[in-house]
Amino acid sequence: MILIADSGSTKCDWALIDDKGARLGDFQTMGLNPYFHNPDVIEEALKANSELYNIGPDVKSIYFYGAGSSTDEMCAIMRTGLERVFKNADILVDHDLLGSAMSTYDGEPCIACILGTGSNSCYFDGKEVYEEVPSLAYILGDEASGSYFGKILLQEYFYKKLPADLAKAFEDFHAPSKDEIISRVYREPNANVYLASFMQFIGQHSDHPHVKNWVTKGMVHFIEIHVKCFANWNQVPVHFVGSIGHYFNDCLEKAAAQTGIRLGRIVRKPIDGLVDYHVRFKLHLA
Repeated sequence: MILIADSGSTKCDWALIDDKGARLGDFQTMGLNPYFHNPDVIEEALKANSELYNIGPDVKSIYFYGAGSSTDEMCAIMRTGLERVFKNADILVDHDLLGSAMSTYDGEPCIACILGTGSNSCYFDGKEVYEEVPSLAYILGDEASGSYFGKILLQEYFYKKLPADLAKAFEDFHAPSKDEIISRVYREPNANVYLASFMQFIGQHSDHPHVKNWVTKGMVHFIEIHVKCFANWNQVPVHFVGSIGHYFNDCLEKAAAQTGIRLGRIVRKPIDGLVDYHVRFKLHLA
């Protein structure tokens, strides 16, 4: 059996297939990011899903594509955690950018973008990914991501820049205190996931003109930095994966029109496309 995984910082989707490509099952765990999680945490997260843990001895190959798995050091952390549960498997760990590119690939070279808890982009020729500018994560970057918009919401609320109706709605939603925010963002782990959790409120008010303006401007900002950095940005389709692009597709379409990119596929969850890519192109572990 073969496991294919797509992991962001918030959640990880797993698909189990046989050696002929038949889908045998689907699982979900917390997001696994080696920047925030050591092998012990990774092992415990896998054990927390009993169905996934119980098939561990029968899994022969794993293709894991995850946020943070972008260097040899980070991939090694992830691989160590996976090896503790999947003791009989050959394991490939790679960046979620590659997974996102594979999931949207339709035979034409493209630019693939992630808009989820974090954000990133790459050029994909069908086999290899090429990055032009780095992702600087949630403090310095992650433009148009869940953590990015969460920060904007909190800033505008505490700086008293929110329209009165939106501020009242946020208070009814249970706006956090300044002390709570300082603790969660600066003193506790997974601050990016905490900031992105405010997308629940933002999504509930997605029709509000103020929110639409935030999101559209954020997506234009992302495109200017992470799409137009590629020399051929106006010659290939630009695909997007992740919940932000999916749920705010109208803002993404508006941003695409404003920036002149050729908008391609908008995919909420890459896992289905990842499975299709592996079956079609019959990738094998080295």
